[in-house]
Amino acid sequence: MDEHLPEPIRAVEHELTALLRRGRAVSWEIAREVHPNLEPNTYGLLLWLRRSGSIRLTELAARLGVGKGTLSRQINALEVLGLVYRDPDPSDRRAAQITFTEEGQRRFDAARSARVGELLRTLNDWPARDVEEFARLLGRFNDSWQ
Repeated sequence: MDEHLPEPIRAVEHELTALLRRGRAVSWEIAREVHPNLEPNTYGLLLWLRRSGSIRLTELAARLGVGKGTLSRQINALEVLGLVYRDPDPSDRRAAQITFTEEGQRRFDAARSARVGELLRTLNDWPARDVEEFARLLGRFNDSWQ
């Protein structure tokens, strides 16, 4: 089968595999820096939470592409660690808004800043238009892969 794949597709698969491997390693590092007992797969969850400030569990589950049950278990673990809390949603008392605690946000930001520094150093020599195009293409790829 591999010999029948067009070379650009094989190249994308190879580069995507390398990116995902590095991404998992970074997620492990950041998770451990945020809290030693934090599951590494929660980095994406924390990043979405950081970007949105406060978000409903159902909306977060949809954005992350995970089931509400799975996400609820992850949120429970984050609550136990003191990193997030739930508040009743003012527009729907049956729903909850998930928000970082002050400590959770401080820890996440501190752990993430070192990794963002690495990203800035990696892309420092790229022209701004290339970085913009790279972000646009990654966004298009992620939007298409659902």
